Amino acid sequence: METTHKKVNPFSFLTPLLIVFMVAMILANLGGGMYGSLESLYLENLGATVTQIGLFYTLAQIMPLLLQILGGWISDSLGRLRAIAIGSVFGTVAQIILVLSQSWGVVLLSSMVGAGARSLVGPSFDAFIAENSEEHNRARVYGVTQTLFGLVSVIGPPIGGWLVHAYNFKTMLVIAAILYFIATIIRLVMARRAPKPDVNSPHHTPLTWVGLKTNLVGMFGLLFAGGVVTWILITDGVRDISFAMSFNFMSLFMEQIGKLNIQTIGILNGIFGLFSMAFMIPGGWLSDKAGERVGIIIGFFLHFIAIGMMAVVPPASPAWLYGIGWALGGVGVGLVAPAYQSLISKSVPQHLRGMAFGLFSTSLGLISLPAPYIGGLLWKGVSPQFPFAITAVVSLISIIPVFFKFKLPKSG
Repeated sequence: METTHKKVNPFSFLTPLLIVFMVAMILANLGGGMYGSLESLYLENLGATVTQIGLFYTLAQIMPLLLQILGGWISDSLGRLRAIAIGSVFGTVAQIILVLSQSWGVVLLSSMVGAGARSLVGPSFDAFIAENSEEHNRARVYGVTQTLFGLVSVIGPPIGGWLVHAYNFKTMLVIAAILYFIATIIRLVMARRAPKPDVNSPHHTPLTWVGLKTNLVGMFGLLFAGGVVTWILITDGVRDISFAMSFNFMSLFMEQIGKLNIQTIGILNGIFGLFSMAFMIPGGWLSDKAGERVGIIIGFFLHFIAIGMMAVVPPASPAWLYGIGWALGGVGVGLVAPAYQSLISKSVPQHLRGMAFGLFSTSLGLISLPAPYIGGLLWKGVSPQFPFAITAVVSLISIIPVFFKFKLPKSG
């Protein structure tokens, strides 16, 4: 009797809908990858000082702070694809404003309009993936989708750096806007064909003030219950403060302290994206097998080493030395990202996932609002290395609550 051994395709979950979904995400964020890593240099090009750049990133956080939970709630109520389509319209307007910008104040306006896009697209993306995966392999699903998504981190910054080096910032911004517009068309078509939410479901929340209140009560109940969600909020919030103090100045640090040109900075960002993408799937596998906190702890330790290098490496060191730090940081992100997404999706009920991811995806809180501005003051008042030293130490200390508190209750 013959026995047929069927090979299991590890990518079988990539349905046509999910593939088109990821293509649109890649196109939309490729432009962001081209521009995002060079934003502080663009602000400098428009005449902004280091202090003004810090103020820019502080003010730019206000709209996401106001909209992130609201965007998640809209996603829970209208459906993931419809929320993404609405967000993409905001994103297209933001791209147009950015192309036409002549001062850092106009760039700030673009960022605030773009916050509408990020607050809708970000939580919808994470929730959509959670709803198209099983709990036992969810971290791996996040790892695979984040690997595909990570393409923008690999090819975006080098392309952006090359375009600015060979032409100028405006050329790069126009190309980025065109890519985003194509993604918006795809998303609008997907939203039009998407099935409507089941309004008869006991967990469906209508798009009304009463529905918003109901979801807010449920979400904040989880936040202050003292469980895993509470400690994710605390740990992520503290780390967000420290990262906001330093990472917004990374490109400026590479240029002024590292003495690197824009093209090399773009390549280093690409190295970060490459290693991040390469370790997303292994990171997801590790979290599914050993638990989410294992990947998070290892990732945090790698962040400590990578960011700490910025504080101790002598100025104008060889580019390859900075490259090692970027690579280690990328590995850390590859281990942490799928673990965090999986942990959040398992810690909250399905009808609150959009709101939960809206809160955690950007990790913006009221106390972190002045962090970039404080980082700029520390850069000028102490040293450019000091904000990075703070971020490194916080990454190391954060391992303690992760080890003791990031434990999900055993099912069954």
